[in-house]
Amino acid sequence: MHNEIKLATGAMAALGVATAALVVMPYIQVRDLKPLPGLKPYTEQQLRGRAVYIANGCVYCHSQQPRDRHLGPDFARGWGRVSVPADYYYDKPHLLGSMRTGPDLFNIGVRQPSKDWHLGHLYQPRAYVPGSIMPSYPFLFTVKESAEEGDQVVSLPPGQTPVGKVVVATPEVLDLVKYLQGMDHTYPVLPPASKL
Repeated sequence: MHNEIKLATGAMAALGVATAALVVMPYIQVRDLKPLPGLKPYTEQQLRGRAVYIANGCVYCHSQQPRDRHLGPDFARGWGRVSVPADYYYDKPHLLGSMRTGPDLFNIGVRQPSKDWHLGHLYQPRAYVPGSIMPSYPFLFTVKESAEEGDQVVSLPPGQTPVGKVVVATPEVLDLVKYLQGMDHTYPVLPPASKL
């Protein structure tokens, strides 16, 4: 009986310490978090694009959290500054990612601002990044005999368009591209230094 009480007491103490370290302390650190001045809420189109990003599993291969210089070569790769909690103020759910099969997308809107590049890359990644293991997403496009009024025709490198046809972007892929283009976290994290 005496050993069971010690075991129960030890288990409760371990649970208490774990809860304090993993739940209470992080909550205290971010409970009063405000968005940074340069961070803008998502537009309706970006929110729809974010849903396409989630639905197609992009988060499984791409992270959205550049690491500190001491933890990895993210800055040297051109992925931008280290992320801070306030960068994710409008993100519900957070899409930080846990793997880096592909590059970090925290600042992809700055690195690749071209809508045509994003559309072509989503249609056929290897035409833009030789050796890429990213899957293509042809179901986000429509292949037609000819473009109709209002169609967004995708400009692809030579040999990538089906012969005698045009590739047209669907509203879903246009929303996804708008979300990717909106990933611009180049605003300052710290307020400007005051003059004395």
